[in-house]
Amino acid sequence: MLEFNLVRKDRRTKARAGLIATDHGTIKTPVFMPVGTRGTVKAVEQRELLEMNAQIILGNTYHLYQRPGVETLRRFGGLHSFTAWPRPMLTDSGGYQIISLSELRKLSEDGVQFRSHIDGSYHFFTPENVMDIERAIGADIIMVLDECPPYPSEWDYVSKSVELTHNWAMRCRESFDRSAPLYNYRQFLFGIVQGGTYKDLREKSVNGLLGLEFDGYAIGGLAVGEPADDMYRMTDFVTDYLPETKPRYLMGVGTPENLLEAIERGVDMFDCVLPTRNGRNSQVFTHSGKLNVKNARFATDESPLDKDCDCYACKNFSRAYIRHLFSVGEILGLQLASLHNLRFFISLMERTRLAILDDRFPEFKSEILSKMKNDNKEES
Repeated sequence: MLEFNLVRKDRRTKARAGLIATDHGTIKTPVFMPVGTRGTVKAVEQRELLEMNAQIILGNTYHLYQRPGVETLRRFGGLHSFTAWPRPMLTDSGGYQIISLSELRKLSEDGVQFRSHIDGSYHFFTPENVMDIERAIGADIIMVLDECPPYPSEWDYVSKSVELTHNWAMRCRESFDRSAPLYNYRQFLFGIVQGGTYKDLREKSVNGLLGLEFDGYAIGGLAVGEPADDMYRMTDFVTDYLPETKPRYLMGVGTPENLLEAIERGVDMFDCVLPTRNGRNSQVFTHSGKLNVKNARFATDESPLDKDCDCYACKNFSRAYIRHLFSVGEILGLQLASLHNLRFFISLMERTRLAILDDRFPEFKSEILSKMKNDNKEES
């Protein structure tokens, strides 16, 4: 079983600081995982990820299965070797991408048939072959195959989806236990709690998964269009049922505010494309809120993107220069904004962990969110 050490729990909230031990290194939680969908974090080098202290990155089974393909990954000894990434990795199961990217898909008890968004070819994912694919990718932490219902969805649909996801989770658990890692290091399996915004279905889902004894538990099906208050309410509800001895992962979340609110509700792990996607579109996160660096008012601004940030971009370049790069279409602008945003998120988690260890998380959260309420004032 995965070794998770709960180092400190906040006295006034459910916030936690822990350690997750893998064969590629120990992860300090709470942690933000940069998303490397196709074997790369967009516009950011592995060297830069190491320098900004990214502890773990995420890959996507749907995309990696199609390109470069399972046989290539096996030939290279897995994704760690293929991408020269020495630290831990996590892979999702690809279920969400099947639903969101494939125009033609058919769900059944056996699995899901889908049509590739690349060439239109047909494929079939089952719980068993997804475990085989994730074994071949070789991530330290792998996820079960699940269905992520869209928002909004009626109770009847979500109820059937929870049943299907649970049955797939059982088959993933059995297949995982029958197989073995391919590359001489351990892999760990997380279950995924579904249930939309319905408390009774969330409770049914989590109770079913607890009986399967996963190494950790993810909360899926949130940040898919529901109001933020509903996301926080469901997260708070689910973590009350999850064991304190296992890591908790809120999938696909989110903004700095989302992360802090979820940490307060007992979550340990996060991933989101927001830092790099927004960075490539000239939006950067700062301690005083978001700003669009392409704004004309920054044309002669000699200050860094964020005076309180220790990233390479902020230590070396001005807002004026980075704005210039975006204005003339230079790739370096995308790279520097993405690098900054990722470091901002990672640093936020590092400082949050210290606040939990110092028993001052509520004060820290209040300070950070108060500063960020200046959001967009930079634009005025």
